[in-house]
Amino acid sequence: MAATEDGVPSPDVSAEAQRRAQELAVAAERAQAAAREAVRLAEAAAVAARDALAAAGIGPTVTAPAVATPAVSTPAAATPPTPTAGPGSAPVPATAATAGPLGADALAAIAAGYATVGEVLELGAVVNGEAVPSVQVRIPIAMTNRHGLIAGATGTGKTRTLQVLLEQLSAAGVPVFAADIKGDLSGIATPGEPSEKLVARTTGIGQDWAPASFPTEFFTLGGRGIGVPIRATVAGFGPLLLAKALGLNATQESSLGLVFHYAENAGLPLLDLTDLRAVLTYLVGDEGKAELAELGGLSKATVGVILRELITFADRGADAFFGEPEIDTADFLRRDLDGRGIVSLLDVPGVADRPELYSTFLMWLLADLFNDLPEVGDLDRPKLVFFFDEAHLLFADASKEFLAHVVRTVRLIRSKGVGIFFVTQTPKDLPADVLAQLGSRIQHQLRAFTPEDAKALAATVSTYPTSDYDLAEVLTSLGTGEAVVTVMNEKGAPSPVAWTRLRAPLALMSPSAVEVRERSVAASPLPDRYGTSIDRESAREMLGARMDAAAAAARQAEAEVEAAQAEVEYAKQKAAMDKAERAAEEKAQREYDRLLKKTSGTGRRSTTRSSGRSSSSSSSMIEQVLGSKATATILSGVVEGIFGTRRRR
Repeated sequence: MAATEDGVPSPDVSAEAQRRAQELAVAAERAQAAAREAVRLAEAAAVAARDALAAAGIGPTVTAPAVATPAVSTPAAATPPTPTAGPGSAPVPATAATAGPLGADALAAIAAGYATVGEVLELGAVVNGEAVPSVQVRIPIAMTNRHGLIAGATGTGKTRTLQVLLEQLSAAGVPVFAADIKGDLSGIATPGEPSEKLVARTTGIGQDWAPASFPTEFFTLGGRGIGVPIRATVAGFGPLLLAKALGLNATQESSLGLVFHYAENAGLPLLDLTDLRAVLTYLVGDEGKAELAELGGLSKATVGVILRELITFADRGADAFFGEPEIDTADFLRRDLDGRGIVSLLDVPGVADRPELYSTFLMWLLADLFNDLPEVGDLDRPKLVFFFDEAHLLFADASKEFLAHVVRTVRLIRSKGVGIFFVTQTPKDLPADVLAQLGSRIQHQLRAFTPEDAKALAATVSTYPTSDYDLAEVLTSLGTGEAVVTVMNEKGAPSPVAWTRLRAPLALMSPSAVEVRERSVAASPLPDRYGTSIDRESAREMLGARMDAAAAAARQAEAEVEAAQAEVEYAKQKAAMDKAERAAEEKAQREYDRLLKKTSGTGRRSTTRSSGRSSSSSSSMIEQVLGSKATATILSGVVEGIFGTRRRR
């Protein structure tokens, strides 16, 4: 029924009309948003074209078309805090650049290629002879989970570029993790210091610079230095990463995996290096000989090699890192009360002394994040952006299995909402399979002083999209703080190659004072959880108890054997003594009987011959018999036989 009898629309018709009206309103909003974006892109392209033409000195000045922007009433969106220009910051003048390698069309293409809708990380201004402030180069924040590369020779500005990205990600509410190898990144916790040179540079690229600091959490490996101790258990680290840290070959790596497998099946927790050493020592000892044979494919010689490498590894200070409490990688995903992402800095000043531990530890963090985080797909903002400095250390002398593990992690971790930026000197430091996963590239100056350098330069140039630049020349002539940039745009396509003068950090570009770092650590909730190491019962104690019990059982068994042997010996001796006694008794009895018989016959003959002898003569005869030595022996045997004893001699 369409309407009631009095002409009033039915409830079904009203609901349908409301639903239809809502759909039309949504469609109208989308159309208006698309129109606004088209207008913005047209204006940006027009401005870029104007500046490019002015720079080239040709044609009339192009002005942006006057297009009316449709007014749409939309709810106010909550945005993360961002650094703002301080009072007195003058607007950047639209000065024309001097003639450069790019024409007007190329500049306009770059401007259009870096036009975005969502939140961005502002990298800097295009350079065409001079900086062109109106053509800004940026990375969409949503694309940072497609990973990136920051490369360049020593002293070309990689660390400053890294700091700029850290600051802007934090301001946008994205937590970040980075290793502070030289200590310079700790300055992010302290507002920057202005100077005439800094103001001139930032003004020239259209950056409204104002000093700012950012929420920072300081970490150390094993508690050496100022920061929250980071530890991992040996079992959590795993045999693959530990083999890389120890520098084992493929055979030894496989053998180490068998040792981990044995410990897990035997219920022996591997918490620190002493636990692993205890298991290895047990397996090569007499007590573990049977278990070693059962493992199969694990030789005593290989175990000995692993044990020696492990001892050397511990002597270099690695033992401080392994243990409990193990760090929860979820603590790297925090924001402060203002909604800014917390910058987690790992203090690793001694990388040269422990390069394997440093690189494999960072890989462990990534693997742990990959295992723990749920699948989230592509987000407007990543959950975490991870900066891997000195990335070449990770891939040096790595096994095929290890490299496959790294490639797999890099490929799949973006779906967990994590972005990775590798920082190194040249792209050739990274395997091709890893480079293929990197959406953004910021390439600082390369130096070509040797034939090997020239090969690296040519290889780098070949990996960039086609552009109007002579990249071989540009890459070797970039100034400090300049880079050749290409990123992945919001549509997933590579942006145009852009020679860029990069922005300056807002925070201090040198290490923060010790007091600043100490205050940061004191104010953190994490030292209460990770500050004190824990030594609970693990493989070392369990194997020690097992070996003590085995030793006690062996001693008991030995004592029982000795007692049994003594009992047998005693029984033998007693039997021999009893036999000897019986033989002596029998001999004595026979002698007694013989003498008694002999004595009895002599008495009868004496009676027959002289019955009248006196009693004294008879007594004398008896005394002689009884007093004889033979008779005494016989009597002694008889007495002994009666009482069953023999006087001790």
